[in-house]
Amino acid sequence: MPRFQGENLHRHLEFVDALRQVANEKGVSVAQLSIAWVLSRGTDIIPLIGARRPDQLSETLEALQITLTEDEVTRIEVAIPIGAVAGTRYAAAQMEHLDSERPKPPA
Repeated sequence: MPRFQGENLHRHLEFVDALRQVANEKGVSVAQLSIAWVLSRGTDIIPLIGARRPDQLSETLEALQITLTEDEVTRIEVAIPIGAVAGTRYAAAQMEHLDSERPKPPA
C-alpha cells in the first residue's frame, strides 16, 4: 500500500496528529472526529464504517451524536486540504483494475 510507506506514511501521520489535536480538545477519538466530519459534508453523504469488535461499534455509533462547529470543520480542512493525500491507494498493477481511482478524462 504505497499510501502508507516511506515519506507517504510520515505525511499521513502528520495528518493524524492534526486531527488528534482537534479530537482531544473536543473529548472524542480521532475516529469519531473523522466520522463526524464525513457526516458534516451533507445529508447525501454516508460514512461506511466497519467494526470488528463491539467496543468499536459502540465508539462508531457515539460519533453520530457529535456536532462539529464551523471552526472545527475549518481546522480539519486546513490541516488536510483536498488533494493532500500522498501515494496511490494500491500498487500500480492493482490500480489498473480500479475505475474509481482513474482520473476523469476532460469534458
